[in-house]
Amino acid sequence: MIELLARLFIRGRDTLAPSALRQAYGQLCGVVGIGLNLLLFAVKFFAGTLSGSIAITADAFNNLSDAGSSLVTLLGFRLAGRKPDPEHPFGHGRMEYISGLVVAGLIVLMGVELFKSSLKKILQPEAIVSSPLVLLILALSVAVKLYMFYYNRSIGKRIKSSAMTATATDSLSDAVSTTAVLVATLVAQFTGLNIDGWVGMLVALFILFSAYKAAKETLSPLLGQTPEPEFVEHIQQIVLSYPEVQNVHDLVVHDYGPGRVMISLHAEVPADGDLLQLHDVIDNIEHRLKKELGCMAVIHMDPIVTNDAHTTALHQAVAEQVKTIDPRLTIHDFRIVPGPSHTNLIFDVVVPYDVKLSGEQVRRRIGELVAQMDGNYFAVVQIDSSYVL
Repeated sequence: MIELLARLFIRGRDTLAPSALRQAYGQLCGVVGIGLNLLLFAVKFFAGTLSGSIAITADAFNNLSDAGSSLVTLLGFRLAGRKPDPEHPFGHGRMEYISGLVVAGLIVLMGVELFKSSLKKILQPEAIVSSPLVLLILALSVAVKLYMFYYNRSIGKRIKSSAMTATATDSLSDAVSTTAVLVATLVAQFTGLNIDGWVGMLVALFILFSAYKAAKETLSPLLGQTPEPEFVEHIQQIVLSYPEVQNVHDLVVHDYGPGRVMISLHAEVPADGDLLQLHDVIDNIEHRLKKELGCMAVIHMDPIVTNDAHTTALHQAVAEQVKTIDPRLTIHDFRIVPGPSHTNLIFDVVVPYDVKLSGEQVRRRIGELVAQMDGNYFAVVQIDSSYVL
């Protein structure tokens, strides 16, 4: 149905820019979500009133909150699509993450209210009156929610939207909760055993867990999570495909919302190369990253000695010694500065955040290892942090 609606209401899908197409799909899914959830609220509220089931009535209001969540998602996509302005030069893309976080908050509120209502139902049980109509309404509700989960997840993956993923998670939790309510209703009808309140409590716990997962997925980008390893690998492949670039380090990815990514990195180039030619190569790399990955790139050139066998061999030897401290440690910007009494080996060391040693401990240990290699060597070490996995 979503694809049919997309053909009807998203004009010129094949010619729209990726960001515009993404926003159009997000808004369409939001509108469809509002309509379907309002419909489910109406029929479930009728079924809950007819049967006297607190679980069905609570599930109905859960769908009403979902309609509000879809409205938040819709507004989030509209706000995220606003153009950059003087106060927000990187655009408003993070509004999509915020809308996903609001959706997670609404799921939490619904879970808490359902838990309270279910506890009251356990303490003060009431008889449940079932009918074929009530059972049919619940079964159709499960089917509708599974469909909503399917299209929200598929569109969310297609446009890489954490807000859509959170909405899909919410739809799946609703399908599970309604299934549990249906089971409780059937048990009451055929056995006379009233487990309405207990089922409602289990559903509430499931909803709260779903809210936690949804919040985690939307909060991480706002806090500055590490980029996907596949994205990092793609960047490195593009940069290192140019023979003038010897190595890449100090890669940082700045995420200002979907389609609004900036990256900065250091590219090692031959120290004896032609400066203007190397600058032209770096410009071409930046343009290619923009074209293929849709990200703005700032690349710093680091000149390194590439035609001196002694420097290359010493670089490799020091790198191997550094890895004895922790295999994940890497070095870059290696250079040799000889003096009258000793020789400085100057380089940077990338230390992942989960390395147990402090930066000062790593620096001191490297100094000891370098001195053991040759008493005239002195290590001048700069500690760098790793911003990618």
